[in-house]
Amino acid sequence: MKKQKKRVSSHPVLSIQNHFLKFKITTLGCKVNQSESDAMAHQLKTSGWHPVHPKEKADLCIINTCTVTQKASMQSRQAVRQAIRSNPGARIIVTGCYAQTEPDEIDKIDGIHHIIGHADKSKIPDMVLSKEEAPYPRRVWQNIFSEHNFQQTSAAPSGNRTRPFLKIQDGCDSFCTYCIVPYARGRSRSMPITNVLENIKQLQQAGYHEVVLTGVHLGAYGLDLSPKTNLAELLQRIGDTYPIDRVRLSSIEPHELTDDLIHLVAKSDIFCHHFHLPLQSGDDLILKKMHRPYTRSLFRNQIVKINELLPDAAIGVDTLIGFPGETEKAFENTYSLIHELPVTYLHVFPFSARKGTPASSYPQPVDSKTIKARCKKMRILGLVKKKEFYKKFTGKPVEMLVEDKRDKSTGLLKGITSNYIPVQINGDDHLKNTLVQVRIDKVKSDKKVFGALN
Repeated sequence: MKKQKKRVSSHPVLSIQNHFLKFKITTLGCKVNQSESDAMAHQLKTSGWHPVHPKEKADLCIINTCTVTQKASMQSRQAVRQAIRSNPGARIIVTGCYAQTEPDEIDKIDGIHHIIGHADKSKIPDMVLSKEEAPYPRRVWQNIFSEHNFQQTSAAPSGNRTRPFLKIQDGCDSFCTYCIVPYARGRSRSMPITNVLENIKQLQQAGYHEVVLTGVHLGAYGLDLSPKTNLAELLQRIGDTYPIDRVRLSSIEPHELTDDLIHLVAKSDIFCHHFHLPLQSGDDLILKKMHRPYTRSLFRNQIVKINELLPDAAIGVDTLIGFPGETEKAFENTYSLIHELPVTYLHVFPFSARKGTPASSYPQPVDSKTIKARCKKMRILGLVKKKEFYKKFTGKPVEMLVEDKRDKSTGLLKGITSNYIPVQINGDDHLKNTLVQVRIDKVKSDKKVFGALN
């Protein structure tokens, strides 16, 4: 006899009781997801809920999923099942990109109470806090392309991060042939400049010294607003008002890192000397197949320009290895381009065919063994580049933002410089969450950087 699938009730997520209500949020994927999880956590905490350690049992578990690769989707399913096993009797809410693109797959997992798409993600805390008796549906999902407005989120983070993320843009209009993100996040939508400035100011008033501006397609910031604006204009306003000590930018497309943006970062102390560019491939034919709107030459020129104006700047690069049709020569074009440029570190991703994207059916797929070998070669290059960059600053003074948690292995204070060097120092706890001047003393073979207070 076929076993009947066990379903769970769809009554309100939880109503406020007199006992100690505990929650935890598991976040997979990008900084945008992290920012949204922080906003949910803040709203729950201000309403009397208490966050618990991942290993503790909770009354409510929210899994904020990712689906950028097949591995990310698998890890999202694993995180859901782990939450169900480890928290008997808890309410289980699944949201995020995997919930948006593959709700039917999630629906196959027993023990889930609600599957919430991106358009209703910000409403989750209200659902949790509701005392209404009317049941919420098991699945709250709508076509993400019908979403035209930026969903405002709280600036206050969950409290476990010294450098909070502030989401100022969502969605993407690029539709690169390998990418599932536009189908998960919808069209580009931006937070108005006045709201961005107010959110940053709130973080400063809450005691933070740095904010990381993040978005799904940060370089498209402001193009959807009326009147239209852009990222350069936003940075100009931030530089004029100086609402916080440091502002760091997350990933920006190479063709959208304009001369104006580079000059704005170079002339103002508020902006961290740190850029992250998703190159993906250094081969022009592969870039064209990917529907990436720039060339190998443009990328090279931007890196050279950054290095000329800001020789101390960290430059991170994303590469996507094994795209269909990537010959050995095409791969070497990517490798050689990175090798010859002053790149600081690499994020190396193997190509993952995503159902519903054009590239999933492209001919000439690269076999997994070749992809693995090429990724390994790129990662080794990335480690060499990182160590070379760190060593350039040996004996030099740098400013570091000390984090709230010490390094687990050494017990030393740790922090991040403006140009993204992680440094460990001796010091007392009163230095936590402060900007301090340090001197970098040595870089060990494992790339750990040690310094001392100046």
